[in-house]
Amino acid sequence: MGIDKALRGQLVALAKRTESRITKFSPTAPTQWNPTEVRNPDGILDTHFTDPSAWELIASRLEAGEPVEVIKLRKPPGRTGYVMKLRLEADAPPVYVKLQLGSGKIIGRSFHYSPHPARD
Repeated sequence: MGIDKALRGQLVALAKRTESRITKFSPTAPTQWNPTEVRNPDGILDTHFTDPSAWELIASRLEAGEPVEVIKLRKPPGRTGYVMKLRLEADAPPVYVKLQLGSGKIIGRSFHYSPHPARD
């Protein structure tokens, strides 16, 4: 199941605004936000992603129509998550991105290499 145009637009708008982005770990909403461990194939000065460049990638891929899977989160129970598996380099695993919406915020729950191979 994908997302509609309005939700995609909301995710893009929030991902582009620094003040709307959260990546804080908590036991009730754990995160695995590790952009500095993911190689940035387009990075000229930075060989790996930073928080800002990870959010730029997320916003640009959402704008480009990247498939987004809607999931039910285990923590917090019953909440909705939005997952993208981004193929950045042919010889690297996909980057697993999981997002959650908060009150006027976008919550970055995951940004790391996926331990599972991508299905093309």
